[in-house]
Amino acid sequence: MSGDFVWHPDPQAVDRSNMMAFMRAHGLESYAELVRRSDADPDWFWNAIIEALGTPFATPYDTVLDLSDGKAWPKWCVGGETNFSLACVTRHRGSGISSLPAVVWEAETGEVRQWSFAELDAEVCRLAEGLKSLGLGRGDVIGLFLPMSLEVVAAFFAIAHIGAVVVPLFSGFGPDAIATRLNDAEAKAVITADGSRRRGQIIDMKAIMDQAAEKVPSLAHVVVADYLGADWQPTGPRDVAWRELVEGRATRTEPVAMPADDPAVLIYTSGTTGKPKGTIVTHCGMAVKPTLDFYLHADIKAGDRLLWITDFGWAVGPLISAAAAAIGATLVLAEGGPDYPDPGRMWRLCEAHGVTHLGTAPTSIRTLMRHGAEEATKRDLSKLRLVISTGEPWTDEAWHWTFEHVCKRTAPIINWSGGTEIGGGIIAGNLLTPMKPCSFAGSIPGMAADIVDENGASVGPGEVGELVLRLPSMGLSRGLWKDPERYIETYWEMFGDLWRQGDWASRDADGMWYVHGRSDDTLKISGKRTGPAEIEGLLMATGRVSEAAVIGLPDELRGQAVGCICVPAPGVAGDDALAADLVEAVVDGMGRSFRPSRLIFVDDLPKTRSMKIMRRVVRAIVIGEAPGDLSSLSNPEAIDSLKQALEA
Repeated sequence: MSGDFVWHPDPQAVDRSNMMAFMRAHGLESYAELVRRSDADPDWFWNAIIEALGTPFATPYDTVLDLSDGKAWPKWCVGGETNFSLACVTRHRGSGISSLPAVVWEAETGEVRQWSFAELDAEVCRLAEGLKSLGLGRGDVIGLFLPMSLEVVAAFFAIAHIGAVVVPLFSGFGPDAIATRLNDAEAKAVITADGSRRRGQIIDMKAIMDQAAEKVPSLAHVVVADYLGADWQPTGPRDVAWRELVEGRATRTEPVAMPADDPAVLIYTSGTTGKPKGTIVTHCGMAVKPTLDFYLHADIKAGDRLLWITDFGWAVGPLISAAAAAIGATLVLAEGGPDYPDPGRMWRLCEAHGVTHLGTAPTSIRTLMRHGAEEATKRDLSKLRLVISTGEPWTDEAWHWTFEHVCKRTAPIINWSGGTEIGGGIIAGNLLTPMKPCSFAGSIPGMAADIVDENGASVGPGEVGELVLRLPSMGLSRGLWKDPERYIETYWEMFGDLWRQGDWASRDADGMWYVHGRSDDTLKISGKRTGPAEIEGLLMATGRVSEAAVIGLPDELRGQAVGCICVPAPGVAGDDALAADLVEAVVDGMGRSFRPSRLIFVDDLPKTRSMKIMRRVVRAIVIGEAPGDLSSLSNPEAIDSLKQALEA
């Protein structure tokens, strides 16, 4: 993952970019200088970015950052009051932005609906008043079990509007996964739908929610949106129809002024054990951090259009909703996936809705590559200014395919890596920095990112180390919900006063950054350490494998041996000849010590709802251990495929 620069900034685009405007306002000459100053003087930076974003506070704060309790427990915007509904929706009242489209939605059926910012504001207020009529308010936890829709965006902001805490839930969850999260959060209410569509199938979300609700004693209310117009019936007094709840309610109310650092969103992320981790995003964190990322690094402006085919239960759903709304950009939502009902759906949506910013993940691109480049090249993507990517590291093949056929070698690919616990990104690309394949420009301002060895010392160019933060960020999780010990153990214990992200990363001689996968996925073969992504890249580079997961297998002699679980490319047989070629590719690229001891062909690999391959699950099944938490698994049939392959 290195090489020559393949994209260089357009001077005109640089001149009119948000980042350049911010730098000019503060007398900064370069991106590197901006990062250095933000690291050296975080108080200056966070005050400056709040001013640049125009983030509103009902009560101004006294101190932007208080580290008196240590880096692990910072206090932000001390003495201030705000609400991220105020910062994202209410702020646009009476402005030129209020008439612009806030959310555009397209169903699998082709139906299109949209709301302007004024209409979104009205829907948020009506639902907020309805929720208050149920006795819900400050500090109450309310779950969101909805498909990607106009309603999920309105509900997200409406819950915040009344000072309650949002718990986004993956729309593909089963009853047990929902109940686990709602019980942990002690949720008082949940908002769901009568159903949804997924690849042409009708999903009875109300029935799933009914089963989950029986296991959640704290749940007093279930609000049901008429998403499909299905003929659903209340199962008890806790059920209430959205349309009845909002009927006749006020369309212009004020958000509850909340202490800026109070919990606003509780996003659960999968853990290696049976218990998901509840990460806590505060009002100021949700209002500022994702907006900062998209404003500076993705250069999103009012009137731009952002499409990201995702789910609201993954952190990207809430983050893009907050950032696009705060900036005044249009969020384009799509029911379902990127290649259904037609294989080129994502590119068709870009063309039809004039998308300027496309969000994706390398795994999604590899799926779309199977359908051929023509699906992308036959569409008019001329309005697309850049592609934003997150999730897993790129393979060279997928990156170049995207740059060639989607970006036309003119639009950059802005890599963005962080996580649920970060409330946004740690490192990212930008419009000011030349780009190499698969690379990042470096630390996002305010993140104080570094790459360190096992002793916490910075590593040099070409060395792989742990990605860390030397300072906390405003978006950083304020602990884990009801589990402060686990928070310290997971993120702070290894290096003391450094946040450990759990990713391997490196910098090259030109200062470009790269992410190499999860550090807890590390293989140690005959004393040599490597990340699975390096070996997976060799397998993918043969062009005969569409996906691969590399895992470490127990080996008495070497400690660990390499195991490769591969999905053959379309039209390629998963036979002994292919296995021999793949083994040779790994040996040629890595050396004989890394010769795979086992190579398994499957139809699919287990993935999270954010399209990350679940290597820990793959490894557990292969070696016969319990796979741990599977609640974020999006394709359970992949586990059956792996088990069948092991039995063959």
